[in-house]
Amino acid sequence: MKNIRKLSVLAIVLALIFAFTACGATSNDEEGEAKIIRVAASPTPHAEILNSIADNLEEEGWTLEVVEFDDYVQPNVATTEGDVDANYFQHVPYLEQYNDENGTELVAVGNVHYEAMGAYKGTKASFDELADGDKIAVPNDVTNEARALQLLAANGVLTLKDGVGLEATKTDIVDNPKNIEIVELEAATIPASLPDVAVGVINANYALGAGLTTDDAIAYESEDSEAAETYVNVIVVNAGNEDSEKTKALVAAIQTDEVKEFIAEQFKGAVQAKF
Repeated sequence: MKNIRKLSVLAIVLALIFAFTACGATSNDEEGEAKIIRVAASPTPHAEILNSIADNLEEEGWTLEVVEFDDYVQPNVATTEGDVDANYFQHVPYLEQYNDENGTELVAVGNVHYEAMGAYKGTKASFDELADGDKIAVPNDVTNEARALQLLAANGVLTLKDGVGLEATKTDIVDNPKNIEIVELEAATIPASLPDVAVGVINANYALGAGLTTDDAIAYESEDSEAAETYVNVIVVNAGNEDSEKTKALVAAIQTDEVKEFIAEQFKGAVQAKF
């Protein structure tokens, strides 16, 4: 009987030790999970920029997981639902519009970069080569068409009404000395249209996706343009998570001189750091 009692006590002790150890393992797993930062991003240039900071975050004890999306809705959905901790693909005007339309409370917590719109060579290699009646392709959505027209105006191709800013349309052209035909196209299709137009004004993401480089560009929006200040791409989180440990670690890791150098070297002016 004594031996049985001793065995029973030993069994209870071992069971308690096992239970305690199991609890400890669960706690460690949870702690390990808390050290993962999941960020939804567009493939180019956002995911590339994020991947460049993975090693630095790892040195700080964080594991970065980049979840790529090809559309402009799912990253915000994933953030709102808590599937990711943050997203990085959009500028503030788009974020504000998304919140208004969907009743969400997503907030920007850090500026990262600006994607400069560029004028790319078609059948002409410079603005000086433009001839009477030449065609220039521009994006057909309101915001990006205005940016394209402002870029052309900044380079003397045409003149716009004073004060139209980022709401400019073709009807705001007041001087067009070479009678340039402004051809409005879906933004994503302009790279493929370059053989058919003198110049194409293209968003950076589509230009990069088409393999266009600075050697193909005639001009870019300037760093101090109205568009550059307005359309900065930002890190976004759910309201209430602005000061979380993960958010602070992510923003601190991305807003560095090292990332500025990476952006400059990797994208050659098509993407510019804005922090």
